Amino acid sequence: MRFVLRFIAFLFGLAFTVAVVGAAAVGYFIWHYSQDLPDYTQLRDYEPPVMTRFHARDGRLLAEYARERRLFLPIQAIPRQVVAAFLSAEDKNFYSHVGVDPFGTLRAVVQNVGRKNSGQREQGASTITQQVAKNFLVGNERSYERKIREALVALRIENAYTKDKILELYLNEIYLGSGNYGVAAAALNYFGKSVHELTVAEAAYLAALPKAPNNYNAFRHTVAATDRRNWVIERMYENDYITREQADQARKQPLGVSPRSLSPNTYAAGYFAEEVRREIAERYGENKLYDGGLSVRTTLDPTMQAMARKALVDGLVRYDEARGWHGVVDKIDLRATADWGKALGDLKTLTDVQPWRLAVVLENTASGVRIGMQPERIGNGSLETRRVTGQIDADGVRWTRKGKPGSFLSPGDVIYAEPIEKRPGFYRLRQIPAISGAMVAMDPLTGRVFAMVGGFSFDQSEFNRATQAQRQPGSSFKPIVYATALDNGYTPSTTVYDSPIEIEQGPGLPPWRPENYSGKFSGPHTLRYGIEQSRNVMTVRLARDIGMPVIAEYSRRFGVYDELQKYLPMSLGAGETTVMRMTAAYSMFANGGKRIKPTLIDRIQDRWGKTIYRHDERICENCNADRWANQAEPTLVDKREQVIDPLTAYQITHILEGVVQRGTATILKAVGKPLAGKTGTTNDAKDVWFVGFSPDLAVGVYLGYDQPRSLGGRVTAGHLAAPVVRDFLNMALKDKPATPFRVPPGIKLVKVNAKTGLRAGGEGGAVILEAFKPGTAPPDYVAGGESAPRPQGAPQASSQDAPQAYQPSQEYDGGGGGF
Repeated sequence: MRFVLRFIAFLFGLAFTVAVVGAAAVGYFIWHYSQDLPDYTQLRDYEPPVMTRFHARDGRLLAEYARERRLFLPIQAIPRQVVAAFLSAEDKNFYSHVGVDPFGTLRAVVQNVGRKNSGQREQGASTITQQVAKNFLVGNERSYERKIREALVALRIENAYTKDKILELYLNEIYLGSGNYGVAAAALNYFGKSVHELTVAEAAYLAALPKAPNNYNAFRHTVAATDRRNWVIERMYENDYITREQADQARKQPLGVSPRSLSPNTYAAGYFAEEVRREIAERYGENKLYDGGLSVRTTLDPTMQAMARKALVDGLVRYDEARGWHGVVDKIDLRATADWGKALGDLKTLTDVQPWRLAVVLENTASGVRIGMQPERIGNGSLETRRVTGQIDADGVRWTRKGKPGSFLSPGDVIYAEPIEKRPGFYRLRQIPAISGAMVAMDPLTGRVFAMVGGFSFDQSEFNRATQAQRQPGSSFKPIVYATALDNGYTPSTTVYDSPIEIEQGPGLPPWRPENYSGKFSGPHTLRYGIEQSRNVMTVRLARDIGMPVIAEYSRRFGVYDELQKYLPMSLGAGETTVMRMTAAYSMFANGGKRIKPTLIDRIQDRWGKTIYRHDERICENCNADRWANQAEPTLVDKREQVIDPLTAYQITHILEGVVQRGTATILKAVGKPLAGKTGTTNDAKDVWFVGFSPDLAVGVYLGYDQPRSLGGRVTAGHLAAPVVRDFLNMALKDKPATPFRVPPGIKLVKVNAKTGLRAGGEGGAVILEAFKPGTAPPDYVAGGESAPRPQGAPQASSQDAPQAYQPSQEYDGGGGGF
C-alpha cells in the first residue's frame, strides 16, 4: 500500500513538475513570440483605402479612381445573408471562439502531415480574426512562426474589439479578385448590384473567393468556381442560414457574373473626367484622390455632353470628308491568318467613337466590298467567337468621290465603318479627321460647365483642346474691345471710320496696314456695324482711340488673358487663349457683367459625407434659423466682382444679337431662339471660332489643326464653326422657351437707323431698336442727317493716326484678326 501511495505521489510530483516546466515553456514561448508584435490598437482608427467616385450633376456615376477598388460599409449595412455566406465559408464558429479555433487548427495540422509528402497544398485553419491579423498587421509569409504570431495578435484583437467590429474590418478589407476589395465593391463590379440586392447564389460566390480568387475566376475556371460556390451554399444550409429549398434553387443558378464596365466614355466625357481628376489631384494630392474615398459631384450634364460631342464630331467629319479620302488605318494579311476576327481584335481601336467600328475588308463584290467587324470583348477580356460581316456599297463611299469601294479598297485593308440607319447590314466608310477642335457649354450665371469636348477622341489624344490648347481667338476677341469702349463713354451709335489706316511699327520695320477680310473699306459706320460685320480696320481705330492699356486691363478682368501685350494687332485677337476662357468671358456679358469662375465641380465630400469644397460661395443670410421668429426671409448675398457695368453688358449683348440676325453668324437664326455671339477667323484661317450665348447657356467652339496650318483660302468661322454651335443649340434648346435677354433697369431702347445710328426718321433705311444708357441716346432726328453728338470723353475716331510701335509675333501674320 505504501508503495502505491509513493507511486501516486511520484506521479503527482512528476505531473506538477511537467506542468510547471510546461507552463514555464509556454510562458517563454509566448514571451518570445510576443516580442515586437504589431500594435493592434491601430485598428481602432483604421481607415481603409476607399475609391473616389465622380458623379454627374444628375447623380449618375461618371468615373472611379482607386488603387484598391473598395467601398466601405459599416457592419450594420451588410445584409445578414452576405454575412452568413462568409461565416459558412470561412469561419462558422466565429461568434463562439476567442480568436483561434483549437480544434480547427489541430485538424489542419493532422491533415497537413498527410499532405506534406504528397505534394498537395497545405490546408489553412485561420479564423476570420486571424485573417484580419494577417491582412492588417502580420503579413503573408508562409511559416509556422508567422502563424504563431498571427494567433497571438488574433487573441489580443479579440480582447480589444467586438466581434462585429472584427467582421466589419474583414468584410471591407478582403481581396475578392479582379481588383475588388470588400464585399460592396465586389457586388457592384461582379453583378452590378448593391450588397442588399444579392441573391443567395451571388452571395455564396463572393464568399467562395477569399480562399483563392484567381482559381475561382468565373470565366477562366467556371467549373471550379461553380463547385466552390455550391459548396458554400451547402454549408449555409448545414448552418441553418437557408432552407433546403433555397439551397437547391441557388445551386441551379448560373454564376451570373457580368463585370461592370465603367468608363467616362460611356457619357462621351473622357476629357471632362480627366480634367476633374487633375484638379482633384492638384487640390488634395494623389493619395487623397486614389485612397481617400471622396465623393465628387461634377457639373456635367450627360445629355448635353452627348449633344456637344455629336455636334463637334459632325462638324469635324463634315470638314474632313470634304477634303477627300486619307487612306486605310492598317493592313492585315488575310492569307497568313486563319481567323481574321482575332487579327482584327488585336488591333487598338478608339472606344469613344461609337457607333463607328473597326473593320477589315474581306473581299471585293459586284456591288462593293464585304467587310468583317471587329469582335467585341466579353467579361474575361477574350474576344467573342461570333463574327459579324457587312457590306459597303457605292452609297457608303460617295463622299470620297472615288467611285465604287473596290476601286480603292482591297482585301486586308483595315478601316472604320458606321452602320447605315434603315439599311441593316450596310455600312458607311469613315475616317479619323485630321482636323481637331474643342467645345465648351456652361451656365453663364454660375460658370458651371455642363459639357466639354476636348477633341475628336479621348482615346486618340488626351490633350484637352478646351483647356490646354492656346490658340488665337481672332475676331471673337473684338467684343472685349467694343465692351471696353461702351464701358468708357462710347455708345452703339458712335461713328468710327472704316478707311485705310497705317501704323508705324518702329525703326527698321515696315508700317502695318490692317485690312478687312473683304479687302474693301466702307467709310464711317457705327460701333454696332463694326461688330456685326467684323470690320478689322474699325476695331484697330477704336482700340487706338481707347488705348491698348485699357483694353489689356479689361481682357484681364474678363479672364481672357493674364497679361495682354499692348500692341494694336492684339485688338484683333492675335494673342492666345483657350476656349474655356473665351466662353467664360462671354458668359459675363450674358449675366450682367458679374465675374464667374468656370468650374467642373459643384461639391466635394469626404468619406464621411462632410462637404470639404463647394463652388457656390454665396452667403445665405438667415438660412440656419432653428425656428420662425418673425425674422427676415433668407437671402443669398452675391459678392462677386462686377467686371463691367450691367448696362454695358446688355449693350454688347444686344449688339451681339445683331451678329446672329444680320452679321457673320446668320446661320444661327435657324435655332429660332434669342441668341448672341461672335465668329472669329484667324490669319490664313488657321483657326475658326464661334462664342455665343442664350440667356441661360453659353457655348464656345474652335476648329483647327493641332499643328496650325490654313484650313483653306475661303474658310470662315461663319461657314465652319457657327454650324457646329447651331447643331448643338438645336438639340440643347429644343424644349426650352424662347426667353429674351433681360433688359436691366436704366437701359433705354430707341429706334435708330441701322446705318447711321441716328434716331429713325423719314429718311428710309433699316430701323432697329438700339440700347442706350441714360443720357446717351441720340437726339431727335434732325433733317440733313447730322451726326448725333458724341458723349463726353469719347472722341471721334480720326483718320490721322499717331504711330505706335509693334513687334509682330511669330503666330501673327499682320493681316487682320479675321472675319
